[in-house]
Amino acid sequence: MQITLDKRQIKVEEGKTILDICKERGIEIPTLCIFEGLKPEARCRLCLVELNGKLVTSCSTYPHEGCEVVTDSPLIKKHRMINAELLMADHIATCNMDPNSHDLCKIIEKIGLTRIRFDPIHKYKQDLSESVIRDDNKCINCGKCIRACGEIMDVHAIDFINRGHNEKVSPYSEHKLHDVACIKCGQCVHACPVGAIYEREHLYEVVQALKDKKKHVIVQTAPSVRVALGEEFGMPQGSIVTGKMVAALRKMGFDKVFDTNFGADLTIMEEGTEFLKRVKNGGPFPMITTCCPAWIKFMEHFEHKLFPNMSTCKSPHEMLGNLAKSYYADKVGLNKKDIVVVSIMPCTAKKFESTRPELKSDVDYVLTTRELAKLIRTYKIDMTKLKDEKFDDPLGESTGAALIFGATGGVMEAALRTAYELGTGKTLKDVDFMAARGTDGIKTGSVDLDGKTIKFAVASGGANIRKLLKEKDKYHFIEMMACPSGCIGGGGQPWPTNKAVIKKRMEAIYAGDKGFKLRKSHENPSIKKLYKEFLGEPGSERAHKLLHTHYHKRDRF
Repeated sequence: MQITLDKRQIKVEEGKTILDICKERGIEIPTLCIFEGLKPEARCRLCLVELNGKLVTSCSTYPHEGCEVVTDSPLIKKHRMINAELLMADHIATCNMDPNSHDLCKIIEKIGLTRIRFDPIHKYKQDLSESVIRDDNKCINCGKCIRACGEIMDVHAIDFINRGHNEKVSPYSEHKLHDVACIKCGQCVHACPVGAIYEREHLYEVVQALKDKKKHVIVQTAPSVRVALGEEFGMPQGSIVTGKMVAALRKMGFDKVFDTNFGADLTIMEEGTEFLKRVKNGGPFPMITTCCPAWIKFMEHFEHKLFPNMSTCKSPHEMLGNLAKSYYADKVGLNKKDIVVVSIMPCTAKKFESTRPELKSDVDYVLTTRELAKLIRTYKIDMTKLKDEKFDDPLGESTGAALIFGATGGVMEAALRTAYELGTGKTLKDVDFMAARGTDGIKTGSVDLDGKTIKFAVASGGANIRKLLKEKDKYHFIEMMACPSGCIGGGGQPWPTNKAVIKKRMEAIYAGDKGFKLRKSHENPSIKKLYKEFLGEPGSERAHKLLHTHYHKRDRF
């Protein structure tokens, strides 16, 4: 198909929007409401172009044979400016976001808008939950958060209410997020281009703890943080910055820098043992992983019947938090009341998780990857110039199996590596379970366990979880991760977190796994020592008391 684009005749494929065609040719067109992978709704009206002299939204308009498209003209500039000014009318007075990570402010700067003629007509109170804060005073009603919550996560905790200039985003009947079936995943935070939804920060509390000389402050870092943190400091996407991250944390004054990967190896020991018991006893199947707090909350709201299928294991950072104030405290002679545990997570739901009473959590504060980047800047540390340092003992040693927890399918693969060897007594020659890898929303496979075929499945993203649950009875073992592609796509990760970025983070995760001498959780010497000195054996009474939990029903609304 031939069209004219900015006075040049070009050949284009049918079925592509004007915006797609322009992107392919390096023509920059501003847009706020476009959502990768979803059908455009054309709400922000910033991507205006001329089609045969008529203004249209480029994100939702398809060219036709012989048409003429203009992407830059006085008419386009005028109406983009008007639409941008209308969007900014409610937003600008309360904006305190970093313009470098704020899509709306970037656009406003580029189009040259310097004056807003309209005063805000509403004043809203912030919606405060344990994990996520909503500030409708910044909201421009682009609808991206609604689409993330509805179409990607299939949770539908928020939607548009009211009409006209009273339209706003809200949970049903203007309830608070805390009172509805919000799973705290933070995908709405990733989607929001104007900073109207963001994580509840614990930075002040952590800084105060670091200043308190009476406190022994421990920090632990999740697998996926180390392949994303570098993006905040201009490093290539997918850079593994483990050593520099450890060095930065020590420089800030943390007394011990432990690795959540140790907790991941420990999770596999407990979860693998739990699964092998089910295989021996004939069920109940499928057993479903419980590392993801957003998935657990999803289950508690919508899938109460799955309680018998859920593993009872706490998540890795909760396990390590418990050990920090028991095993480690005993070793160094500290009172647990004098220990502060800080978790660095890719996830906003971990903030909620640490407040769950049934967990008896020993994690005091949770920072997202983005918050850690802020903390590093606050202490004026140049990440790029730091020499690599190693995690502290005894909770700092881990295997490649623990690292792959950061990607969708990683928990399953790590569990299968250990379950196979413990269950058969044979050495697993090929530890790479390729069927569990990749960015597909649902992945399936099988493994022979001493003559018994074990069928497994992996799902990431709420909508995919719902699809898999319809066929759950086909499988023996299922991994669920609420965020698309798992923790590397978590709600607390750096912006942008899109498919291209996720792919690079995932490649880094698996490359890192291959670099480990030990790639099976049960081979971790520090884990063996922990069981010998403290826990006894996987699944022991002490292990259950410290490392396992239970769940409870929550209302759907």
